[in-house]
Amino acid sequence: MSHDPTASPRADSAGGTATPATPTRRRDRSHYLYLAVIAAVLLGILVGFVAPEFAVQLKPIGEAFVNLIKMMISPVIFCTLVLGIGSVRSAAHVGKVGILALVYFLTMSTVALAIGLVVGNILDPGEGLNLTPDAAAAGAEQASEASSTTEFLLGMIPTSLFSALTEGEVLQTLLVALLVGFALQGLGRAGEPVLRGIGHLQRVVFKVLAMIMWAAPIGAFGAIAGVVGETGVDALTSLATIMIGFYVTCFLFVFLVLGTILKVVTGVNVLKLFRYLGREFLLIVSTSSSESALPRLIAKMEHAGVEKTTVGVVVPTGYSFNLDGTAIYLTMASIFVSDALGLPLSISEQISLLVFMIIASKGAAGVTGAGLATLAGGLASHRPELLDGVGLIVGIDRFMSEARAVTNFAGNSIATLLVGQWTGGLDKQRLDEVLDGLHPFDESDMVDEEYEAERATPAGRVEPAASPAG
Repeated sequence: MSHDPTASPRADSAGGTATPATPTRRRDRSHYLYLAVIAAVLLGILVGFVAPEFAVQLKPIGEAFVNLIKMMISPVIFCTLVLGIGSVRSAAHVGKVGILALVYFLTMSTVALAIGLVVGNILDPGEGLNLTPDAAAAGAEQASEASSTTEFLLGMIPTSLFSALTEGEVLQTLLVALLVGFALQGLGRAGEPVLRGIGHLQRVVFKVLAMIMWAAPIGAFGAIAGVVGETGVDALTSLATIMIGFYVTCFLFVFLVLGTILKVVTGVNVLKLFRYLGREFLLIVSTSSSESALPRLIAKMEHAGVEKTTVGVVVPTGYSFNLDGTAIYLTMASIFVSDALGLPLSISEQISLLVFMIIASKGAAGVTGAGLATLAGGLASHRPELLDGVGLIVGIDRFMSEARAVTNFAGNSIATLLVGQWTGGLDKQRLDEVLDGLHPFDESDMVDEEYEAERATPAGRVEPAASPAG
């Protein structure tokens, strides 16, 4: 049984006279904001082509906006996960969600890497390109930025319990939130006041995020203008084959592979899901970083009927372990570089590189440029003579970063629904109603208090939540 939290006030009480109340839903003016973002992106492209030198100077504006969004990621993850774990009765449920998510992430990353290899071998995108000294130097620079698996694992542990919330590291925040959540779970009723306090903090955090979003048009203009001005038309035309091949591969992977899995497991049409997340996709395209939409994805998945624990575990973990777009990019780009240098990889070398990339791609979080550093590190460890060729791809990496980020985001949104379905943490009726537009997402504060209260009642599907409502 599901109530309609966006219905008119007549649903407020069970008794009383039936008066046809007029809707009190606040006017949603946020669509003007996203129309402005679209206009800003188009204007940024125009400025980038017409005045590239000036456009490059606008890049810091885009970086400033992305940094504002990143500033909110750790608080959003912490509040969501602590509230989710602290309000469930058994730690086993959280463990089940985590294990299922990791198994799914590993499987889909392997599939994405394999698809990248197949398409790369079919296209031979690097044929006929020449390596300049400048490009070789750029490749060596990228390799120096790559980190080892040991450094990645040690980097998950914060300097202190509170530094995880201030340093902006997603996995560090995830670890601390898990520990605090389990601690509050162990305290039982004694931990309920803390949970209520964190619930109030979460509402403040989402309100701040909603305020930041009004700067999106300015950030999008600066980011796109900077990318277009920096890249130029020549680089785009000379490397068009791998760019187009990569975009088409990502498109087919999302709609044919992930879309089919989503339909079979949950019965949800992937186009409906993407329409619901349309504003997040626009935000990603305008900033070329999937992290810019992470806080909103958490809020929207909860609004769509996925329980807090599932959202709190799957979304942040997916941003480091479920990077389908990055996986496709890594294998396609490896073949591109080897072909361009006239040193093609043998099948055994490709398989060996694929296994390495399965591990190396974990932690190449949705930050612009992280995929390029991971590619350089993989080639440096397997075929050092190919390292200079990474410079060939540096010029268009920002444009390929768009497709990487969109694909990564699509994969994580689908993964959240799948894991929710498998663990019983998905309110399917609520999801269908949200995707049909019956429960619009509240852009003003991003928190659906009525639905939270409904889920906390004994009639709700999901386990009782000591949630923010009261």
